[in-house]
Amino acid sequence: MNRTNRIAGAFGKGKAFIAFITGGDPSIEKSEEYILKMLEAGADIIEIGIPFSDPIAEGPTIQNANIRALAAGTTVDKLFSLVESLRKKTEAPLLFMSYLNPVFHYGYERFFSACEGKGVDGIIIPDLPFEEHGELADTAAAHGVTLISMIAPSSEARLGLLIRPATGFIYTVASMGVTGVRSQLDAGLDGLLKKIKSEATIPVAAGFGIGTAEQARQVARYADGVIVGSAIVRLVEQHGANAASQIFEFVSRMKSAISS
Repeated sequence: MNRTNRIAGAFGKGKAFIAFITGGDPSIEKSEEYILKMLEAGADIIEIGIPFSDPIAEGPTIQNANIRALAAGTTVDKLFSLVESLRKKTEAPLLFMSYLNPVFHYGYERFFSACEGKGVDGIIIPDLPFEEHGELADTAAAHGVTLISMIAPSSEARLGLLIRPATGFIYTVASMGVTGVRSQLDAGLDGLLKKIKSEATIPVAAGFGIGTAEQARQVARYADGVIVGSAIVRLVEQHGANAASQIFEFVSRMKSAISS
């Protein structure tokens, strides 16, 4: 199955639950265990965060996970090995979430060639300005890697410009600010999702700040997929190497909520 079909297929079975985990926190081996647990619990797409020392869009939970993963010796090469190992066990879509700096320093051609060889379906780069997408979009596409576009509430005035070149699915930012569980999501999120879906020809997912089953259920009324990161990473922070059962229960609960 090619990468485009894997991502499209994940949205073809109903509302997609997209789960994020910081790669290498607390170890590469545990990341693999936790990813397989999330898939077993019903996750449809996995985002693997490439740890970076200056994650400007992240709140304290994921910042600390980045620190733990880097301290444990996580590298981009080790994360490629993680994906290679996962590919022997699953055909689920596997995405990288990375800041531009690690990709730039690895080298665009080398990075996306490795993505192709190891089985990475797509990548999300939160600090990549739309105007600079062309800098690496062609290289990613040449290796069959989907570059996922992010649209924030502040981008509403130029939705058409952002939506037209989008591939895979559109990542709608549910709350302004850094990542982290919120007690309330952006009041205008429903309207933003409706506008994006009225113009988009690919699935629309929402993330940033979603941490409870009720929030996930609310977002799934208008979105094709729900993305959760900080709430999962917090379970790793709390339970470390023993987080598997808590992660399984949480993902099962969230998947059930968006499917109801």
